Amino acid sequence: MAEWIPLIMFAFAGIVLLSGYPVAFVLGGTALVFALFGVLTGSFDEAFLLALPNRLYGIMTNVTLIAVPLFVFMGVMLERSKVADRLLDTMALMFGPLRGGLGISVTIVGMLLAASTGIVGATVVTMGLLSLPTMLRRGYDPAIASGTICASGTLGQIIPPSIVLVLLGDVLSSAFQQAQLDMGLFSPETVSVGDLFAGALIPGLMLVGLYLLYLLAITIFHPAKVPAIPAEERQIDRKTLWLRVLKALLPPMLLIFAVLGSIIAGAATPTEAASVGAVGAILLAISQRQFNLGILRHVVRNTTEVSSMVFMIFIGASLFSLVFRGFGGDDLVRELLTDLPGGVFGAMLLVMLVMFLLGFILDFIEITFVVVPIVAPILLTMGLDPVWLGVMIAINLQTSFLTPPFGFALFYLRGVAPPEVTTRAIYKGVMPYILIQVSMLGMLAMWPVLATWLPKLLYGN
Repeated sequence: MAEWIPLIMFAFAGIVLLSGYPVAFVLGGTALVFALFGVLTGSFDEAFLLALPNRLYGIMTNVTLIAVPLFVFMGVMLERSKVADRLLDTMALMFGPLRGGLGISVTIVGMLLAASTGIVGATVVTMGLLSLPTMLRRGYDPAIASGTICASGTLGQIIPPSIVLVLLGDVLSSAFQQAQLDMGLFSPETVSVGDLFAGALIPGLMLVGLYLLYLLAITIFHPAKVPAIPAEERQIDRKTLWLRVLKALLPPMLLIFAVLGSIIAGAATPTEAASVGAVGAILLAISQRQFNLGILRHVVRNTTEVSSMVFMIFIGASLFSLVFRGFGGDDLVRELLTDLPGGVFGAMLLVMLVMFLLGFILDFIEITFVVVPIVAPILLTMGLDPVWLGVMIAINLQTSFLTPPFGFALFYLRGVAPPEVTTRAIYKGVMPYILIQVSMLGMLAMWPVLATWLPKLLYGN
């Protein structure tokens, strides 16, 4: 019975999370309760808890994690600067003559916002407020409209600079070094956030392409569900249209180039690039006349709230993982994965399936901080490429935003959708996009080079 305590502990934490209690305190509280039980029964060595101060100090001094509040600040500031408003209006004019043009516009804007903000909530809410009423007024099927907005909003999870990739990069870096030490390699190689950014770029763009193909398929087989904007409502000459496109696209594209380009080119670390992005977002807000002390106060407050949540979960997860390991949880998981039929493929399939199912009830941050540190060292010891593994996990975590009942993108859109859009329609609309993301996982599994080619080309590793 004692050897199953780690899994009982994990299941107990999952059940308590369903109560709605704050995640960080659930993880930390569960760990302390089980540690106390273990000490009283003699099945847990309290020396494991002595490592917690070092863990906390490591979190506080981790330079990579400084990028998180900076990227959050950049995203919230861009949301306040009305960049999305102009992009949606301009793209709607550009693609309006086509059936499905509004859906295509939402997808492209979602991609651009993903590459410049990386915050799912802000993107989904902004596009839900701006484009959903317009799509419904033009006769779009509510399920298709809401599904497209939710799925496009989650692109910020996989297209760099993504906060989940920053967090995954830090966790996988530690896991990769631990795996190499376990294999007897005492001069371990490293994997960086820049490697993950480069690895996720091609799969992220392919995912956008699959979204667009799905919308084009709807225009062929169900054209009445995605009508075009009537010609009389698009009274604008071509020169004026292209000038509007240039004015709307140029500022975010320059910001994307400054942030993402500097990281991939190796000219800046993610933290340095995030600081450039934060300053760039302020300058963009000033240029759009959307900057004042009140806006700055709002942005700083939101940034503090989100960053505090992330780091509190990180602390709770650190305590949870220490107690989990103290009960021999890592050895139990290693045995379960290595004894599976199918070897590495079977282990990877099980881990992906478990993460996918956990996404129905857990947020990506909990999965990143609790599950990944447990399974990643074991999978990497089996010889998997860390960049490929990170991109696979990132796409899987992206799916968690769309899976009912607790998909956060669904809640974000439900909060701003008009009454005529039912929750059932939102759930129905995201189902094809969940299948597309699962298909993307399958393609990455078949062709790992999709994630590993660009990092090897850029960095030679």
